[in-house]
Amino acid sequence: WVMSWHLAFKGTGSNNTKLIPSHWSIALESSFASINAIVREQIGLRNEIYLPFIYSLFFFIIIANLIGNTPYSFTMTTSIVFSVGLSFTIFIGVTLMGWAKHGLHFFSFFIPSGTPLALVPLLVPIEVTSYLARAFSLGVR
Repeated sequence: WVMSWHLAFKGTGSNNTKLIPSHWSIALESSFASINAIVREQIGLRNEIYLPFIYSLFFFIIIANLIGNTPYSFTMTTSIVFSVGLSFTIFIGVTLMGWAKHGLHFFSFFIPSGTPLALVPLLVPIEVTSYLARAFSLGVR
């Protein structure tokens, strides 16, 4: 289904032969501008490399939800397996990318700044548990 929708609307957002943009093109450009503004505000200009992933993920989830509005169709995002699977996949990817980018300094994320050295053995397990529980809680929501 997704491929057929993609092929059906493949040329609707392009302006190769027109001087005045189409409604689809205007909608795609404004959605890109909105998501780009949010990404820039949250993660800064130098991390704009992640925009295509966030943009694709946004449209994947919105299309999956809109397909559920069709009578007698199944909304994929209502399945706990789909939601938790997507959440864990993104969680593992973000963790690996953070580890690759920051190396061992990535683990300083689990120790809040200004923490006394005596509290570090207590805080690290709490912070690791909180970090791991985030993937499950995002999937359940």
